[in-house]
Amino acid sequence: MYLTGQAVLDIQAGAPNNGRGTADQGNVTPVKQHRTGGKTYPYGSAQWWRRMLRDSLPDTETASPVIVNGKDSKQQSYTSGRPDRHTDDDLFGYMAATKTAQHMRNSVLSTGTFVSIAPERPTRDFGTMSRDLPTGSNPILHEHEFYTAALQGDLRLDMLRVGFFEQEGKVRKAALSDEAVKEAFQAGCVEATRRGISGVLLPIEERRRRVGVLLRTMAAMHGGANQAAHYGDRAPALILLAPIRGGNQPFTRILAPVDGEIRFFADTLREEIEAWSDLIDGKIHLGWAPGFLGDQRESARADLADLITADRLVIGHPRVVLADLAQSIESGEHDTWLQD
Repeated sequence: MYLTGQAVLDIQAGAPNNGRGTADQGNVTPVKQHRTGGKTYPYGSAQWWRRMLRDSLPDTETASPVIVNGKDSKQQSYTSGRPDRHTDDDLFGYMAATKTAQHMRNSVLSTGTFVSIAPERPTRDFGTMSRDLPTGSNPILHEHEFYTAALQGDLRLDMLRVGFFEQEGKVRKAALSDEAVKEAFQAGCVEATRRGISGVLLPIEERRRRVGVLLRTMAAMHGGANQAAHYGDRAPALILLAPIRGGNQPFTRILAPVDGEIRFFADTLREEIEAWSDLIDGKIHLGWAPGFLGDQRESARADLADLITADRLVIGHPRVVLADLAQSIESGEHDTWLQD
């Protein structure tokens, strides 16, 4: 079972993810952007979004220690590689490589690139450093880019793999060392097999809790680059999550630009829900911040009223929707999503 969907960030005069400058750009810090069809689309990388999400985890979650060794071109860094102890190692994965062994975990959270829904050309902001320079000195010039855009990215959480650490079978490398496996069993983990792969499984109470932590953190994300000059909301303005059997993402086309404005297509969402109804196992959760896309949220509620009444769809504030989903998972209401 997967929680599959997408998130949209409402970036207002922001520069949340810088690009790599080139010699011909001079003293300019660019934002990440790409061109297609002759138009420019700002974007934020998957790594950037995942880093914000990881950094937004609550203080109650002890981060996996980062180990750094070597130097220059041979420098390496990796976490402790203990997903049994650290939620971030479990959810985001790792590659822990030493001289004697390598252990690896693929992320249970798949993330797409967050690309502007509509084409937007970044603006250059010109500034100077002239404070306390000697009389007659020329100011030090600098420029950077920023933009206003709605960035959309796909998401998929593999519910079956949360708290399950693959050791043998169709895996490139075991997630845990032999010593770590012994310690995990002593701490309450058990041996299990999922999708034909044997591994170590956390108690279901902890697996429920970790999913809840992730969902609540998504609703309160913060961070990114240039916060001193371009601070702004980085929590999703819109987020859709659907419990679906299989890894496909059918909801990528519910938002699109029309005459320069972003529109939500309720009929597209309805058709996708009906087309995938045999694989959707529960209601669709659509978090939508008030004011984002004007009055389209209320129009969507009216257009999809029958699905809401039938309890196949819920629309509300992202923080409320994600908190309710987290609570229902934590309470054990959706334990089948966590079972093979």
